[in-house]
Amino acid sequence: MVLRGQERQSRHPLRGQINAKYALYVHKFYQKYLYRYLTHRLANHDVLFLNYGYEEDSPMGVPLSASDEADRFFIQLYHRTATQVDLNGKRVLEVGCGHGGGASYLMRTLDPASYTALDVNPAGIAFCQERHNLADLGFVQGDAQNLPFPDQSFDTVINIESSHLYDSFPRFLGEVSRVLRPGGHFLYADFRLSEGLAAWEAQLNNMPMRMLSQKTINAQVVRGMDENSQWWLDMVDRLVPAFLRSFVAVRAHAIVQSTYAELQSGGSMHYRLYCFAKTPAEDRGIGN
Repeated sequence: MVLRGQERQSRHPLRGQINAKYALYVHKFYQKYLYRYLTHRLANHDVLFLNYGYEEDSPMGVPLSASDEADRFFIQLYHRTATQVDLNGKRVLEVGCGHGGGASYLMRTLDPASYTALDVNPAGIAFCQERHNLADLGFVQGDAQNLPFPDQSFDTVINIESSHLYDSFPRFLGEVSRVLRPGGHFLYADFRLSEGLAAWEAQLNNMPMRMLSQKTINAQVVRGMDENSQWWLDMVDRLVPAFLRSFVAVRAHAIVQSTYAELQSGGSMHYRLYCFAKTPAEDRGIGN
């Protein structure tokens, strides 16, 4: 497998931490400064997902349409996250929807009453609005830390592989709690480096929601990256102009390799899947 071939290069602990931190900084730079450019580059290739992917030890085998099959491992991360609760008939908000592939899949397969998908990238939202034309599916440009919705607007909030890029994670959590109805659910999947793990856990524990489940999914994400290894190589070719490819590709592949290695057992990246329920006001001592 392409990714496994260079795994040992990042196994030294200090080197691994440096590589993982470098990858995270690059990811943040990508989100803030290059996201629009990438959307324009990728739109012509109809790239609908921007997550690492997911596969279980016994293959999930989620039934997919022929048009969805190429994105199976990206879709499976959405499927596993979203099916922690029943979305049938629910008002759903996704924060950080990227190119909208997950929003489209969940709307078509899990039958929510409505699905609103928000992203900070205006070019990405424009792409979604043109690409995903489904009844009761809407796309909104906006800030995850200042959600443009009234209090208690949604039954479920979904956030997948996005929150590590936010300037203020506690502010985002406050906004999630604000827009959720009492008893609503927050379905969440993301990762942190070891040095930020304690702060992440404390911030999650301090929000007015009850944790229903938590699971470390490093192995499943690594398996998804294995299955998508050729996709990662093709992505570099799609993004990088031909005359820069030999120079940039080596560095881009190194970032992917270091991320892959740090998700392995003993690495410095921790990828987790959560389900929270918003605590009713009376349980928090609020009200009459």
